[in-house]
Amino acid sequence: MSDDERAQGPGEDPRASAGVEHLQRAAREMIAASRAFLDVVEDLVDRPEAVQDLIDTVGALGGRAGRAVARRDPGGDGEDDDPGEPPVQRIPVS
Repeated sequence: MSDDERAQGPGEDPRASAGVEHLQRAAREMIAASRAFLDVVEDLVDRPEAVQDLIDTVGALGGRAGRAVARRDPGGDGEDDDPGEPPVQRIPVS
């Protein structure tokens, strides 16, 4: 820290001011995200059938993910049974 920075008062450190500005922007982003989330929740409360739509969508996505994993790993042992190029090539080092 330079002598000029030490001569400033404790609340006048430009790094502290920049940090406060970043925190304020982050807080505003969190507030905006919370509002968006609450809008979705409000729609779910106003339209109970939307809950079933959401459940159906999540279920469909889960089913697709499960089928994709099963195709990629038919044995279920975590090993990739694809006879093609392995995703990681191990190079022995001596």
